[in-house]
Amino acid sequence: MRHLLGLEDLSAADITRLLDSAEVYHGVGVSKPKRDDLKGKLVVTMFFEASTRTKISFGLAVRRLGGDVQDFSSGGSSTSKGETFLDTARNIEAMGIDAVVVRHGSSGAPLALTRSLQPRVSIINAGDGAHEHPTQGLLDIFTIRQKKKTVAGLTVALVGDIAHSRVARSNIHGLTKLGAKVIVCGPPTLVPNEVKQFDVEVAHDLDAILHRCDVVNLLRVQFERQRGAFFPSVGEYAHLYGMNGKRLKASKPDVLILAPGPINRGVEITPDVADGPNSAILEQVENGLAVRMAVLAETICSRAGTR
Repeated sequence: MRHLLGLEDLSAADITRLLDSAEVYHGVGVSKPKRDDLKGKLVVTMFFEASTRTKISFGLAVRRLGGDVQDFSSGGSSTSKGETFLDTARNIEAMGIDAVVVRHGSSGAPLALTRSLQPRVSIINAGDGAHEHPTQGLLDIFTIRQKKKTVAGLTVALVGDIAHSRVARSNIHGLTKLGAKVIVCGPPTLVPNEVKQFDVEVAHDLDAILHRCDVVNLLRVQFERQRGAFFPSVGEYAHLYGMNGKRLKASKPDVLILAPGPINRGVEITPDVADGPNSAILEQVENGLAVRMAVLAETICSRAGTR
């Protein structure tokens, strides 16, 4: 695998291989010794949007595999002086790097890097616009497989802001390829018609589908990407689509609650559910490290002939 741009590009076998690899890396640097898979490798993280979990997770993943990581911050860089995104990346490439982990507000930015940088540099998409967030999709699926022992045959609801969610797109591509039934649920204004082409069920009434769901993944309302009022108020959204104690009781007893974060307590999910026994939100964060180690090893080490 030269790059990781999205799960749409991967086969079921590719996704399964990454999940199996993540099992091997799970716990490295905590309950297992650090490794040297990336010894002598330099990874640059280029984040043009805010991030906490993803950015820190990639940095820790590189270090726990014995590599070096250099953070690029757009705020104090030459991009503030007018240098283009691609020229900035080419200058960084000239310093002798092995991979770029990029987050950008424009869909297609990671793809543009694959066409502008040398083939020896791996590009990993850490979220591009409303396109995809493949490592988040992988860690969500990894968590489902870890907790439910399988993905095939499960019914997974993606609830919330489908229109602006790159996480939703990665989850849809990955889950359907592995045999899960996906229901996307949210206000009609936040569920685009084109989502139907991905072989998913569309619902607008959360209470009507909860009893069928094995997993409920609560997507954040992305106010920063919205250009208009998509629902009357935050309170009404929480009333219709927020996961609370009453809705949890109406769900399957073993329903798995996920949320990619950052969570808005009292909007997509109430504190009692977020911190309750059905929630695997913190386990998602832990699993993100294993998944990102697997992705880094797959894209960098295999290309260098060291795996």
